[in-house]
Amino acid sequence: MSFTYQDVGASRRAGFCPPGFHPLHVRTRIGEGEKVFRRAADAVLTWEMHRELGVGIDAAAERAAPDVDVTVTLAGVIKAPCRVVYTVEEPRRAGWAYGTLAGHPECGEEAFLVERTGDGTVWLTVTAFSRPAKWYAKAGGPATRGLQNAYARRCGKILRKLCADVSEW
Repeated sequence: MSFTYQDVGASRRAGFCPPGFHPLHVRTRIGEGEKVFRRAADAVLTWEMHRELGVGIDAAAERAAPDVDVTVTLAGVIKAPCRVVYTVEEPRRAGWAYGTLAGHPECGEEAFLVERTGDGTVWLTVTAFSRPAKWYAKAGGPATRGLQNAYARRCGKILRKLCADVSEW
């Protein structure tokens, strides 16, 4: 099965959004320190953050890796097939991006990246470019984009909660 858009991997490029797509950029402070970074990175790379959001995750592997197929189920009904495009596992950055496959309500790419900045602060950044693919996503118009934004903000809240018990003290 092929991706449903042309610019596969383009979410690596800061600020990139192909013509006709809508951009998304949500950044949430998770905490501070190496332990928080490691915990956050693990939660993102193993689908834990997504499962804690309450969405269904049916992944072909226990950990995000390029070419792993993942189906996200929303509200128990909406199936969103996608494939991991790339992963990042560096000393101060970790995460992954998926691209949409046929049957996904949207068309595009979304990335979830945990980063530890120079001052030790840990951030989750969710970036995406997308456009509606299914009739109900098109009918939702701006409300659909609002839901995507709320989903990205909730990712940050859930990840912060998952990392709350980790401390550098």
